[in-house]
Amino acid sequence: MAIRNLIFFGLLIFVPISIAAHFLGWGELVVFITAGLAIIPLAGWMGTATEEIAVVLGPSWGGLMNATFGNATELIIALIALNEGLVNVVKASITGSIIGNLLLVMGLSMLLGGLKYKEQSFQSVVARVNASSMNLAVIAILLPTAVASTSMGITETTLQHLSNAVAIVLIGVYGLTLLFSMKTHTYLYDAGTAELAEADGAIAQGGDGPLAAATSTDTDPHDPGEGHQPNLKLWVPVLLAATLVVAVESELLVDALEVATEQLGLTSLFTGVIVLPVIGNAAEHATAVTVAMKNKMDLSVSVAVGSSLQIALFVAPVLVLAGWVIGQPMDLNFNPFELVAVAVAVLIANSISSDGRSNWLEGTLLLATYTILGLAFFFHPIIPELG
Repeated sequence: MAIRNLIFFGLLIFVPISIAAHFLGWGELVVFITAGLAIIPLAGWMGTATEEIAVVLGPSWGGLMNATFGNATELIIALIALNEGLVNVVKASITGSIIGNLLLVMGLSMLLGGLKYKEQSFQSVVARVNASSMNLAVIAILLPTAVASTSMGITETTLQHLSNAVAIVLIGVYGLTLLFSMKTHTYLYDAGTAELAEADGAIAQGGDGPLAAATSTDTDPHDPGEGHQPNLKLWVPVLLAATLVVAVESELLVDALEVATEQLGLTSLFTGVIVLPVIGNAAEHATAVTVAMKNKMDLSVSVAVGSSLQIALFVAPVLVLAGWVIGQPMDLNFNPFELVAVAVAVLIANSISSDGRSNWLEGTLLLATYTILGLAFFFHPIIPELG
């Protein structure tokens, strides 16, 4: 069994520990840390189950399932935080997921892959299409903030209506990106699909267990290898059970969030932008780095950028509409500094990926940008309104 599998299996011990810490009153900090560690392997199992079920469903429905459940863990955490009224934390987690995937994940992948293979290549056409979609996402979250900042008498109700309308447009665009990648222009993604089949074929033959969670809008579901037939009677219950336990752990995590972050000396902004996205995306991050070190940069970039697109075009709009439905209004009026961070991340990621080639220095530049932004968020003053 791979070392990563042993680590993921070992982290499952934090599921009962976090529940015991909650009911036995071991303190909010202990609950927060153990619940966060428990979510990491659970997210991995959710990703693996989704991939296995997608194989059986076929390219079209399987691709839709991958795209929909690719960021299920982050969505669950955000929905619970939103229900608790932690709107600013939810907005920060959206920002953090986007910049984390574009800078941290892609940076690590390019750095470690570049140290091993000197220079790697991926589909520049797909990179340009993704860049255009990310530019739209930046515009979509920038304009409501700009309207709020430049309109003296705008009401919260008006801003909420604007955000709802923008959210519906973004979800429509997300659906069109799925149509583009899985139906009308699948030939652009053939190389990535082939690499995905090869990489996950190795996983299915006894490699990476929970780390097979490489879900993306940019790749079709795959045949993971000759002789491998996923067992739906196994993976459907695994997906349901993992989702249920993630919901429980997310509830514990969110309940302990305010007290724990205060004890750790962290602001709610830093926690939302840096800590929560790392917890929710850990398994997917590991997959992107792993396949980059196997010289599969098409797949690695697809995981990183595809996940960012899912957050911007699907998860964020769903949260806006969900908040409106459950009576916890959430608009797209972000902290201006968060918008600066997203714009910077998209700008440098698009610049580096536009030529379809990568090396260790470009990975270092992405990681340096993420580090600088992380430091800025760490020293940024506490948001006056927590929720």
